[in-house]
Amino acid sequence: MAALLELDNVEARYGATKALHGISLTLDDGSIVAVLGANGAGKTTTLRAVSGTVRRSGEILFDGRRLGRRGPEAVARLGIAHVPEGRGTFAELSVKENLRLGAYTQRPQAFKADYSRVLNLFPWMLDREGQQAGTLSGGEQQMLALARALMQRPRLLLLDEPSLGLAPGLVTDIFRIVRELNEKEGLSVLVVEQNAAVALETAERAYVLEVGRVVVTGTSEELRRNESVRRSYLGY
Repeated sequence: MAALLELDNVEARYGATKALHGISLTLDDGSIVAVLGANGAGKTTTLRAVSGTVRRSGEILFDGRRLGRRGPEAVARLGIAHVPEGRGTFAELSVKENLRLGAYTQRPQAFKADYSRVLNLFPWMLDREGQQAGTLSGGEQQMLALARALMQRPRLLLLDEPSLGLAPGLVTDIFRIVRELNEKEGLSVLVVEQNAAVALETAERAYVLEVGRVVVTGTSEELRRNESVRRSYLGY
C-alpha cells in the first residue's frame, strides 16, 4: 500500500519553544493511524504541522507532494481536513451555514450532493439545520465539526481529541462513523486521542509520543501487548 502522508524529521515551535523534536511517521493511503501520548507530548502540534497552522521544518509529503511552507488554506485544497480540539464550530452561525463553510474548497454545484451525504451520516442535523451552532450540546458540536470537515470531501482527515469531554456513547458513535467512512469510502485518518484504548480499537497502527519525540510505534495489536504502553496509556 502506498504512503499518503509522510513526516520525516519534522520539528515545530511556538515562538522560541520547540514542541516537536524530529517526528517521523507514515500513514498509508486508506488507513487509520493514531497518535497517542500524555498532555504536552506534541500530539496536537503534529496535526498542526501537517495542516500548516504552526511553524515547522523537516519534510512533509502528502501523496508525494512536499507541503513546504503551504498554509492551512492551501493544505485544505490539497485534500486535508483538520478537525481541531475543542469543537471548532462557528457558534453564531447555523448548522447549515457551518456545513456550507466547510464546502468552501468544493465547487458550488457540488454542495447539494455533499450536504445530503453528510445528513445521511448525521440525520439529526436535518431537523436542526437552522439552529445556532453555539446552542448545540458539546457532543453535537463535535459531530458538527466533523461533518463540516467531511463537506470538503478530504482524502485525509486530521482528527484531534474527538472524545474530549464526551459521554462514552457519543465517543462510540463518532468512531463508528470514522470507521464507516474509512471502510466504505477509503478515507484516511490521522487521529490524536488520549483515550488510547478507543483509539487502538479503531486504528491499524499507532505512534506514542513523549516530549515531542516518537518513543514507541507499531500495530495496534503490538501496542496492546506492550507492557509499558499498557501501563502508561491503557491503564492495566
